[in-house]
Amino acid sequence: MSLPNLDLPDTPRLLIDAQLQPVQGSRFQPTGFPDLGAATYELPDGTQMLLLESAQSVANRLESVCWSDVDDDMVAPLRGVPYVRVVNEEGVYLTSSVTESHRLNSPYILESKDRSFFDTLKSEVGVMEKGPVSRQLLAEVLARYDLNCLLHGTFLAKKELAGGRLRLARALSGFIEARDIRVASSGGVKKDHVDPQGDTKKGFGHVPFHRDEYVAGEIVASFNLDLTQLRSYGLPAPVTRLLYALALFKIRSFLHEGLRLRTACDLEPVEDILRARRPAGFELPSHAALVEVLPSLVEAAAATGTFATPAVTTVTYKK
Repeated sequence: MSLPNLDLPDTPRLLIDAQLQPVQGSRFQPTGFPDLGAATYELPDGTQMLLLESAQSVANRLESVCWSDVDDDMVAPLRGVPYVRVVNEEGVYLTSSVTESHRLNSPYILESKDRSFFDTLKSEVGVMEKGPVSRQLLAEVLARYDLNCLLHGTFLAKKELAGGRLRLARALSGFIEARDIRVASSGGVKKDHVDPQGDTKKGFGHVPFHRDEYVAGEIVASFNLDLTQLRSYGLPAPVTRLLYALALFKIRSFLHEGLRLRTACDLEPVEDILRARRPAGFELPSHAALVEVLPSLVEAAAATGTFATPAVTTVTYKK
């Protein structure tokens, strides 16, 4: 297997579209939003559209492919990538900056009575207490403790940390849209064979229900990697190369194994070869090639002294 070229393409953005289809049948279950339901909308030309998966949800899914719930650790190819691990007072694993919705801004990391990591973080960003925030210095600190923050963004909303001004936008984002949609209505009944006429408010009795799924002329997953933002961090070349490979690994892994979005929404790419809209002609390295090359990229990035030693910082959560 030939190893991929992982130098950043000479373009501001890497834009990737992947056409998807249901694994079986033609129907799929959309994501639902509180007080809204399915996020349907109409284009100016009248085309009926559906936001099948939001940018927030795809960000969570891109992170989840990096974590092994069996080992409570990074998946094997990413061992050595820095992150913060949270344990309770008995030393039992609770959560991590990889699995927390707000990464380093998790209350389990910054609100614990164990202030050791918070104080370390405060001392390293203290120079930005006044004056403009240095993106490069912030990137250095984040790379030291949680490299994923440089791809998925962060907002350290604590006034003790440079006045609550430390934030980075997402460099990697994605969403899934369905085009030319139609509603596929169905339903069912929750049956009660013991007392069909029972009090349904308490969960007894037969309960009929309505269900809306959708069909679509086209389903597309879109990904945007801001290469200009990766360059702006000013990190050593091996670290930037690792960030780039990590972003491609997340996309590939999500498309390879993470497309069972819900019980009734199981998707797959229409074809395995994924080409970018920008730059034209770009082809993603295969999932297998990225898995093979990532351990050496992690080792090369660690050798620059950018990462914390050890790479995994452990915080004890004390209520």
